Amino acid sequence: MSRNEKDPATFRKKILRWYERHARELLWRNSRDPYKIWVSEVMLQQTTVQAVLPYYQEWMKTFPDIESLSRAPSQKVLKTWQGLGYYQRAKNLHKASKIIVDKHQGLIPQDYDELRDLPGFGPYITAAVLSIAFDRPFPVMDANVRRVLMRIMGARGKADAKMDQKLLSFLKPYFPQKKAAVFNQALMELGALVCRPKNPSCLLCPLSDFCQAFKDGNPEVIPRPKKREYRKIDAVVAVVEKNGRLLIQKRPPQGLLADLWEFPGGKRKTGETLEETLQREIMEELQSQVLDPKLLIKVRHAYTQYQVSLYAFQCRLAKDPNLSKNRHRWVTLPGLRDYPFPSGSAKIIKFLEQRAKAKKQI
Repeated sequence: MSRNEKDPATFRKKILRWYERHARELLWRNSRDPYKIWVSEVMLQQTTVQAVLPYYQEWMKTFPDIESLSRAPSQKVLKTWQGLGYYQRAKNLHKASKIIVDKHQGLIPQDYDELRDLPGFGPYITAAVLSIAFDRPFPVMDANVRRVLMRIMGARGKADAKMDQKLLSFLKPYFPQKKAAVFNQALMELGALVCRPKNPSCLLCPLSDFCQAFKDGNPEVIPRPKKREYRKIDAVVAVVEKNGRLLIQKRPPQGLLADLWEFPGGKRKTGETLEETLQREIMEELQSQVLDPKLLIKVRHAYTQYQVSLYAFQCRLAKDPNLSKNRHRWVTLPGLRDYPFPSGSAKIIKFLEQRAKAKKQI
């Protein structure tokens, strides 16, 4: 054991020097604007940096500040978020922006309890915004930081919130009262670039002298890998056209994919054929039989714990459907771009656009 192995000052010096040399150039790191930092951290939850970058650019172009976000229609917010998944994140951003404008003069609170009370501000987002935007001494605990600290400690088990109190206690003597913003980002960056879940680059790690998992020669077994089990689902939707317009419907305001739009349809029950599911779902939703169903495309997509095979059928309805003014729309194909859709429906729309383009070229 080296003399400096447990020395907090050496720990901080090594991680901060490494970050200064190796930190990635990211759009939100060029600003101390708390709004931009807040949006970036919300987007980065459960999403990779590379996936977030184009969405962040588009979001900032559309909603450059809290005021513009607070005034925006909810459907525009969801549309701008389309493709990032976990749509409740966007809804919470929108709700919180309204409260910040109405009750805090458009300024993000710097008080922990006030910030924590806002929609979407869990422990991670609250600590991230306060530390990165305002340099307040709050440790940030995300998946990358949990993995780094668990390996340094040699702590076995799952890297989840149940481990956080133990990790925070370990981190306390190392955490700086100043430069919290840089320190937190350095730990997150180390987990993303060096202390990866698989094939960690331990020989390049500035904290290897501190790391029990490295000494034991088994860093990859910490933390215990999560087994993500998906439930497989078959679903069908009806692509119904009338006078050059397509029928879409809005999902309920609560639950999975709330307030997004989709084509009418639903999940296949055990023992049903796809055509039987189509007939049953459309009868339940629109009180009409389906005529001349023709399979257009099968797309696959995943969300939360589901893997979905989505079958889109072009068809006619035997009679005018029973529509709700608030829930249903007849929309032109180009007009669909104005509505937020789940990723599976978005793939169907892309197919329809490509088919329409090919017909024009004939």
